[in-house]
Amino acid sequence: MKRREFIKKAGVTVPVAAAAATALAAPAVAQKRIDMVIVSTWPRDFPGLGTGAQRLAQRINDMTDGRIAVQYFAAKERVGAFDSFDEVASGNAQAYHAADYYWKGKHPGWAYFTAVPFGLSYTEINAWIRFGGGQELWDELAGGFGLKCVMAGNTGCQMGGWFNKEINSADDFKGLKMRIPGLGGDVLAKLGASPVSIPGGQIYENLVSGAIDATEWVGPWNDSFMKFYEAAKYYYYPGMHEPGSMLAMGMNASWWGKLSKTDRIIIEAAAAMENDVMMSEFNAKSGAALVKLINDHGVKLRKFNDDVYDSFGEAAEEVFDDVSSHSPLAGKIHASFLAARKDLGAWSKISDQAFVAQRNRVLGV
Repeated sequence: MKRREFIKKAGVTVPVAAAAATALAAPAVAQKRIDMVIVSTWPRDFPGLGTGAQRLAQRINDMTDGRIAVQYFAAKERVGAFDSFDEVASGNAQAYHAADYYWKGKHPGWAYFTAVPFGLSYTEINAWIRFGGGQELWDELAGGFGLKCVMAGNTGCQMGGWFNKEINSADDFKGLKMRIPGLGGDVLAKLGASPVSIPGGQIYENLVSGAIDATEWVGPWNDSFMKFYEAAKYYYYPGMHEPGSMLAMGMNASWWGKLSKTDRIIIEAAAAMENDVMMSEFNAKSGAALVKLINDHGVKLRKFNDDVYDSFGEAAEEVFDDVSSHSPLAGKIHASFLAARKDLGAWSKISDQAFVAQRNRVLGV
């Protein structure tokens, strides 16, 4: 072929190729807007939990340049805090941000995907969900309710709670009205307490009025914002009920299934980022908040003694027996949890735990 003929033909070919490329790219540029309503169980602008959920909603919007147009509603702005599950399962909203143990009344297996007594720490629950079969079990459970759930935050190991009296033995829980959801509440019920499950935004008024005698919430940073110290001065640690409280973004399964692979990956990435960012923020701010609670507000920090903790452990085993016998799926979730706790705990004992213990010994902490 002569050079002039080749150039002439090439000149014709190039525009055709460019036109084809433009045609292929057009759908990517002009993708249809996707509306996403997120409801939550947290008050608006509530530090950590509420701001984390709002941050997640904004991140999804930003990562897609508004193509996934997110509307966020805090508790009571669209539905009540504990109505968010049904709002999303029904398809009236596309997603919720919550602690999944709030739904244990629908199935006890939900509790394992937030926290359970003597359960998994933040790093351990991440490992279980991602590499220990936890996500697959979560998918099986959530799928039965028309949902798809992913990790979207963590508060770490929580405090044991606020009390208006000292706790010296298991008998001190008898007759105690305490706000404590999840399986932790079932543990205290075994000890004679009356557990109450109420949304975070209603705890203070119930504690001040005497409707409840005690409450747990999260930790010093969140708790100081709630001003629980005005009604109860004894602040106990460590919480046996929530060693690494994972938060979830639960999405309507039908809506999720219609998303492109790209959009699902974007949403999962945004949630995974919040899972890390929220835990970092709680760790960064809780220590200073505890010092202020003690020095400025006269809070009396107390540690549960071994006898009390042993009682927690015995009651927890009874609760686990109840859960395991609920259904085959509940039994399967519990068995997977036990295996993860054994394997991950054994490794943590000679890695993180051993190092921190020696570091603190050397530094005199």
